[in-house]
Amino acid sequence: MSVALTADTSRGRLYWALADCWNVTRRYLTHFVRQPVTIAWQLGFPIISVLLYGFVFGEAMKVPGGGDDGDYKQFLMPGMFVMTMAFGFMNTAMAVVTDASKGVIDRFRSMPMAPSAVASGRGVADLVVACAELTILALTALAIGWRSSAGVLDTLLAFGLLLFLRFSLIWVGVFLGLLVPTPEAAGGLYAVAFPLTMISSVFVAPSLMPDWLAPIAAWNPVSSTGTAARELFGNPGAGGSTWVEQHAVLMAVVWPIVISLVFLPLAVRKFKQLSR
Repeated sequence: MSVALTADTSRGRLYWALADCWNVTRRYLTHFVRQPVTIAWQLGFPIISVLLYGFVFGEAMKVPGGGDDGDYKQFLMPGMFVMTMAFGFMNTAMAVVTDASKGVIDRFRSMPMAPSAVASGRGVADLVVACAELTILALTALAIGWRSSAGVLDTLLAFGLLLFLRFSLIWVGVFLGLLVPTPEAAGGLYAVAFPLTMISSVFVAPSLMPDWLAPIAAWNPVSSTGTAARELFGNPGAGGSTWVEQHAVLMAVVWPIVISLVFLPLAVRKFKQLSR
Protein backbone atom coordinates (compact mmCIF):
# COMPACT_ATOMS: atom_id res chain seq x y z
CA MET A 1 0.00 0.00 0.00
CA SER A 2 1.49 3.27 -1.04
CA VAL A 3 1.71 6.24 1.27
CA ALA A 4 -0.66 8.17 -1.03
CA LEU A 5 -3.38 5.57 -0.57
CA THR A 6 -3.45 5.24 3.18
CA ALA A 7 -6.84 5.44 4.88
CA ASP A 8 -5.87 8.84 6.34
CA THR A 9 -6.17 10.64 2.99
CA SER A 10 -9.31 11.40 1.02
CA ARG A 11 -7.79 9.67 -2.02
CA GLY A 12 -6.99 6.66 0.08
CA ARG A 13 -10.52 6.50 1.53
CA LEU A 14 -12.00 6.65 -1.98
CA TYR A 15 -9.68 3.89 -3.19
CA TRP A 16 -10.55 1.56 -0.34
CA ALA A 17 -14.27 2.36 -0.59
CA LEU A 18 -14.20 1.34 -4.27
CA ALA A 19 -12.05 -1.73 -3.53
CA ASP A 20 -14.37 -2.86 -0.71
CA CYS A 21 -17.42 -2.20 -2.89
CA TRP A 22 -15.97 -4.40 -5.63
CA ASN A 23 -15.19 -7.20 -3.18
CA VAL A 24 -18.74 -7.12 -1.79
CA THR A 25 -20.13 -7.04 -5.34
CA ARG A 26 -18.08 -10.09 -6.29
CA ARG A 27 -19.34 -11.91 -3.20
CA TYR A 28 -22.99 -11.25 -4.07
CA LEU A 29 -22.51 -12.24 -7.72
CA THR A 30 -20.64 -15.42 -6.71
CA HIS A 31 -23.50 -16.40 -4.41
CA PHE A 32 -25.99 -15.63 -7.17
CA VAL A 33 -24.19 -17.81 -9.73
CA ARG A 34 -23.99 -20.70 -7.25
CA GLN A 35 -27.74 -20.67 -6.63
CA PRO A 36 -29.36 -22.16 -9.75
CA VAL A 37 -32.84 -21.97 -8.22
CA THR A 38 -32.45 -18.23 -7.72
CA ILE A 39 -31.18 -17.79 -11.28
CA ALA A 40 -34.09 -19.81 -12.66
CA TRP A 41 -36.59 -17.73 -10.68
CA GLN A 42 -35.18 -14.27 -11.32
CA LEU A 43 -34.37 -14.81 -15.00
CA GLY A 44 -37.21 -17.22 -15.77
CA PHE A 45 -40.03 -15.25 -14.15
CA PRO A 46 -39.93 -12.43 -16.74
CA ILE A 47 -40.22 -14.96 -19.59
CA ILE A 48 -43.17 -16.72 -17.96
CA SER A 49 -44.83 -13.35 -17.32
CA VAL A 50 -44.48 -12.33 -20.97
CA LEU A 51 -46.00 -15.59 -22.21
CA LEU A 52 -48.76 -15.47 -19.58
CA TYR A 53 -49.87 -11.87 -20.05
CA GLY A 54 -49.16 -11.75 -23.77
CA PHE A 55 -50.94 -14.91 -24.87
CA VAL A 56 -53.41 -15.76 -22.07
CA PHE A 57 -54.72 -12.28 -21.23
CA GLY A 58 -53.66 -10.47 -24.39
CA GLU A 59 -56.90 -11.12 -26.29
CA ALA A 60 -58.94 -9.38 -23.57
CA MET A 61 -56.71 -6.31 -23.23
CA LYS A 62 -57.38 -3.00 -24.97
CA VAL A 63 -54.92 -0.45 -26.27
CA PRO A 64 -56.01 3.20 -26.32
CA GLY A 65 -57.08 4.00 -29.87
CA GLY A 66 -57.84 0.36 -30.70
CA GLY A 67 -55.59 -2.26 -32.19
CA ASP A 68 -55.36 -6.01 -32.61
CA ASP A 69 -53.47 -8.55 -30.52
CA GLY A 70 -50.19 -7.62 -32.21
CA ASP A 71 -50.62 -4.02 -31.11
CA TYR A 72 -51.16 -5.12 -27.55
CA LYS A 73 -47.80 -6.89 -27.55
CA GLN A 74 -46.20 -3.62 -28.62
CA PHE A 75 -48.03 -1.91 -25.73
CA LEU A 76 -47.36 -4.71 -23.25
CA MET A 77 -43.60 -5.21 -23.55
CA PRO A 78 -42.45 -1.80 -22.23
CA GLY A 79 -44.83 -2.43 -19.33
CA MET A 80 -43.26 -5.83 -18.72
CA PHE A 81 -39.80 -4.26 -18.77
CA VAL A 82 -40.74 -1.74 -16.10
CA MET A 83 -42.64 -4.31 -14.02
CA THR A 84 -39.55 -6.52 -13.91
CA MET A 85 -37.45 -3.57 -12.76
CA ALA A 86 -40.03 -2.62 -10.12
CA PHE A 87 -40.28 -6.15 -8.71
CA GLY A 88 -36.49 -6.19 -8.34
CA PHE A 89 -36.63 -4.38 -4.99
CA MET A 90 -38.13 -7.57 -3.54
CA ASN A 91 -34.99 -9.52 -4.46
CA THR A 92 -32.85 -6.80 -2.87
CA ALA A 93 -34.90 -6.80 0.33
CA MET A 94 -34.86 -10.59 0.57
CA ALA A 95 -31.07 -10.76 0.11
CA VAL A 96 -30.45 -8.02 2.70
CA VAL A 97 -32.72 -9.51 5.38
CA THR A 98 -31.19 -12.96 4.79
CA ASP A 99 -27.67 -11.58 5.29
CA ALA A 100 -28.80 -9.66 8.37
CA SER A 101 -30.49 -12.70 9.93
CA LYS A 102 -27.36 -14.84 9.37
CA GLY A 103 -25.06 -12.25 10.91
CA VAL A 104 -23.24 -11.57 7.63
CA ILE A 105 -23.79 -7.82 7.85
CA ASP A 106 -22.58 -7.77 11.48
CA ARG A 107 -19.43 -9.57 10.35
CA PHE A 108 -18.91 -6.97 7.62
CA ARG A 109 -19.27 -4.22 10.20
CA SER A 110 -16.62 -5.84 12.42
CA MET A 111 -14.09 -5.81 9.57
CA PRO A 112 -11.84 -2.86 8.61
CA MET A 113 -13.83 -1.99 5.50
CA ALA A 114 -15.64 1.08 4.19
CA PRO A 115 -19.11 1.41 5.82
CA SER A 116 -20.61 2.24 2.42
CA ALA A 117 -19.32 -0.95 0.79
CA VAL A 118 -22.18 -3.19 1.93
CA ALA A 119 -24.93 -1.03 0.41
CA SER A 120 -22.96 0.04 -2.68
CA GLY A 121 -21.78 -3.52 -3.38
CA ARG A 122 -25.35 -4.74 -3.11
CA GLY A 123 -26.45 -2.01 -5.50
CA VAL A 124 -23.84 -2.78 -8.15
CA ALA A 125 -24.59 -6.52 -7.99
CA ASP A 126 -28.33 -5.88 -8.35
CA LEU A 127 -27.75 -3.64 -11.36
CA VAL A 128 -25.70 -6.39 -13.04
CA VAL A 129 -28.54 -8.86 -12.43
CA ALA A 130 -31.06 -6.28 -13.68
CA CYS A 131 -29.09 -5.92 -16.94
CA ALA A 132 -29.22 -9.70 -17.38
CA GLU A 133 -32.98 -9.70 -16.73
CA LEU A 134 -33.58 -6.92 -19.24
CA THR A 135 -31.44 -8.67 -21.87
CA ILE A 136 -33.33 -11.94 -21.52
CA LEU A 137 -36.67 -10.15 -21.48
CA ALA A 138 -35.80 -8.12 -24.60
CA LEU A 139 -34.75 -11.26 -26.47
CA THR A 140 -38.02 -12.92 -25.46
CA ALA A 141 -39.94 -9.86 -26.61
CA LEU A 142 -38.20 -9.89 -29.98
CA ALA A 143 -39.03 -13.58 -30.33
CA ILE A 144 -42.78 -12.95 -29.91
CA GLY A 145 -42.85 -10.02 -32.30
CA TRP A 146 -42.15 -6.89 -30.24
CA ARG A 147 -40.09 -4.24 -31.99
CA SER A 148 -38.64 -0.83 -31.17
CA SER A 149 -39.38 1.48 -34.10
CA ALA A 150 -37.13 4.19 -32.67
CA GLY A 151 -33.46 4.82 -33.34
CA VAL A 152 -30.57 3.32 -31.43
CA LEU A 153 -30.15 6.38 -29.18
CA ASP A 154 -33.80 6.52 -28.09
CA THR A 155 -33.86 2.75 -27.58
CA LEU A 156 -30.78 2.88 -25.37
CA LEU A 157 -32.25 5.86 -23.49
CA ALA A 158 -35.41 3.87 -22.80
CA PHE A 159 -33.40 0.99 -21.35
CA GLY A 160 -31.37 3.54 -19.38
CA LEU A 161 -34.54 4.94 -17.78
CA LEU A 162 -35.63 1.42 -16.86
CA LEU A 163 -32.29 0.77 -15.13
CA PHE A 164 -32.47 4.19 -13.46
CA LEU A 165 -35.79 3.23 -11.85
CA ARG A 166 -34.26 -0.10 -10.76
CA PHE A 167 -31.29 1.76 -9.27
CA SER A 168 -33.54 3.97 -7.16
CA LEU A 169 -35.59 1.00 -5.96
CA ILE A 170 -32.42 -0.72 -4.74
CA TRP A 171 -32.41 1.70 -1.79
CA VAL A 172 -36.07 0.88 -1.09
CA GLY A 173 -35.11 -2.79 -1.01
CA VAL A 174 -32.09 -2.18 1.25
CA PHE A 175 -34.20 -0.10 3.67
CA LEU A 176 -37.05 -2.62 3.81
CA GLY A 177 -34.58 -5.50 4.09
CA LEU A 178 -33.05 -3.88 7.17
CA LEU A 179 -36.51 -3.05 8.55
CA VAL A 180 -38.17 -6.47 8.49
CA PRO A 181 -36.98 -8.94 11.15
CA THR A 182 -36.85 -12.24 9.23
CA PRO A 183 -36.79 -13.58 5.65
CA GLU A 184 -40.25 -15.05 6.28
CA ALA A 185 -41.61 -11.63 7.15
CA ALA A 186 -40.05 -10.21 4.00
CA GLY A 187 -42.54 -12.31 1.99
CA GLY A 188 -45.20 -9.87 3.17
CA LEU A 189 -43.55 -7.16 1.08
CA TYR A 190 -45.38 -8.57 -1.94
CA ALA A 191 -48.37 -6.69 -0.50
CA VAL A 192 -46.41 -3.54 -1.44
CA ALA A 193 -44.99 -4.81 -4.73
CA PHE A 194 -48.24 -5.89 -6.36
CA PRO A 195 -50.17 -2.60 -5.96
CA LEU A 196 -47.06 -0.71 -7.08
CA THR A 197 -47.04 -2.56 -10.40
CA MET A 198 -50.71 -3.42 -10.92
CA ILE A 199 -52.13 0.07 -10.22
CA SER A 200 -50.18 1.55 -13.09
CA SER A 201 -50.10 1.67 -16.89
CA VAL A 202 -48.19 -1.63 -17.13
CA PHE A 203 -51.14 -3.61 -18.52
CA VAL A 204 -53.88 -1.07 -19.28
CA ALA A 205 -54.14 2.68 -19.67
CA PRO A 206 -55.15 4.59 -16.50
CA SER A 207 -57.95 6.20 -18.55
CA LEU A 208 -59.66 2.79 -18.65
CA MET A 209 -59.69 2.55 -14.84
CA PRO A 210 -62.39 3.93 -12.49
CA ASP A 211 -62.25 7.71 -12.03
CA TRP A 212 -61.00 7.45 -8.42
CA LEU A 213 -58.22 5.00 -9.38
CA ALA A 214 -56.97 6.57 -12.62
CA PRO A 215 -55.07 9.50 -10.98
CA ILE A 216 -53.29 7.11 -8.60
CA ALA A 217 -52.18 4.97 -11.54
CA ALA A 218 -51.16 8.00 -13.61
CA TRP A 219 -48.93 9.40 -10.81
CA ASN A 220 -47.37 6.02 -10.08
CA PRO A 221 -43.59 6.19 -10.82
CA VAL A 222 -43.91 2.85 -12.60
CA SER A 223 -46.42 4.43 -15.00
CA SER A 224 -44.10 7.33 -15.77
CA THR A 225 -41.19 5.03 -16.67
CA GLY A 226 -43.47 2.70 -18.63
CA THR A 227 -45.04 5.54 -20.62
CA ALA A 228 -41.63 7.12 -21.25
CA ALA A 229 -40.26 3.79 -22.48
CA ARG A 230 -43.21 3.35 -24.87
CA GLU A 231 -42.66 6.87 -26.19
CA LEU A 232 -38.94 6.32 -26.71
CA PHE A 233 -39.42 2.85 -28.24
CA GLY A 234 -42.08 4.23 -30.57
CA ASN A 235 -44.67 1.76 -29.25
CA PRO A 236 -48.38 2.50 -28.68
CA GLY A 237 -48.79 4.67 -25.58
CA ALA A 238 -51.26 4.73 -22.73
CA GLY A 239 -52.52 8.16 -23.75
CA GLY A 240 -53.93 10.42 -21.07
CA SER A 241 -54.29 14.18 -20.82
CA THR A 242 -52.95 14.82 -17.32
CA TRP A 243 -49.73 16.79 -16.82
CA VAL A 244 -47.81 13.79 -15.50
CA GLU A 245 -48.81 11.67 -18.51
CA GLN A 246 -47.86 14.43 -20.95
CA HIS A 247 -44.38 14.75 -19.37
CA ALA A 248 -43.60 11.07 -18.86
CA VAL A 249 -39.93 11.27 -19.91
CA LEU A 250 -39.29 14.11 -17.47
CA MET A 251 -41.05 12.28 -14.65
CA ALA A 252 -39.16 9.06 -15.47
CA VAL A 253 -36.06 11.03 -14.45
CA VAL A 254 -37.60 12.94 -11.54
CA TRP A 255 -39.25 10.00 -9.77
CA PRO A 256 -36.05 7.89 -9.37
CA ILE A 257 -34.20 10.96 -8.07
CA VAL A 258 -36.94 11.60 -5.50
CA ILE A 259 -37.04 7.93 -4.46
CA SER A 260 -33.24 7.88 -4.05
CA LEU A 261 -33.23 11.12 -2.04
CA VAL A 262 -35.82 9.67 0.34
CA PHE A 263 -34.74 6.05 0.74
CA LEU A 264 -30.94 6.26 0.41
CA PRO A 265 -30.61 8.32 3.64
CA LEU A 266 -33.17 6.08 5.35
CA ALA A 267 -31.19 2.98 4.35
CA VAL A 268 -27.90 4.49 5.53
CA ARG A 269 -29.48 5.60 8.82
CA LYS A 270 -30.99 2.16 9.41
CA PHE A 271 -27.66 0.52 8.60
CA LYS A 272 -25.86 2.69 11.18
CA GLN A 273 -28.50 1.85 13.81
CA LEU A 274 -27.64 -1.87 13.55
CA SER A 275 -24.60 -1.38 15.77
CA ARG A 276 -26.54 0.30 18.60
